[in-house]
Amino acid sequence: MSDIERAKALLKADVALGCVACRSGAETLTGMGRGVRPLLQWLASGQSLDGYSAADRVVGKGAALLYAKLGAEAVYAETMSEAGLAALRQFGMAASYGALVPMILNRAGTGMCPIEQSVAGIGDPVAAEPAIRAAVAKLMQG
Repeated sequence: MSDIERAKALLKADVALGCVACRSGAETLTGMGRGVRPLLQWLASGQSLDGYSAADRVVGKGAALLYAKLGAEAVYAETMSEAGLAALRQFGMAASYGALVPMILNRAGTGMCPIEQSVAGIGDPVAAEPAIRAAVAKLMQG
């Protein structure tokens, strides 16, 4: 089983997981929580995803740019936005998905997800992280 297939199987087997990253058939990282939280936690801890294939519930442009900054080799998402797919491809990552959507919606379903919106005009993974952290902070304030 390939790393991406293993990551997908682990993600589908545990609804509590937000994302899973696998490398070399033996190494596995799991991320708990919704949205980009696990990716931000990995970045804060200095974790690299070099050589890893990741499976995630939802990947918009924000998550795609964070995966690029983390160095992931391949990303699968159950739901992926068109901007997320374009960003993954721009940075040379293999991308696959269960459903491709025009954009990731906010939780109310009334407009664009605030994380995806925060990076709409950003194409650089390094610049994306502070923009995403600011959007998350704003969401946490209610």
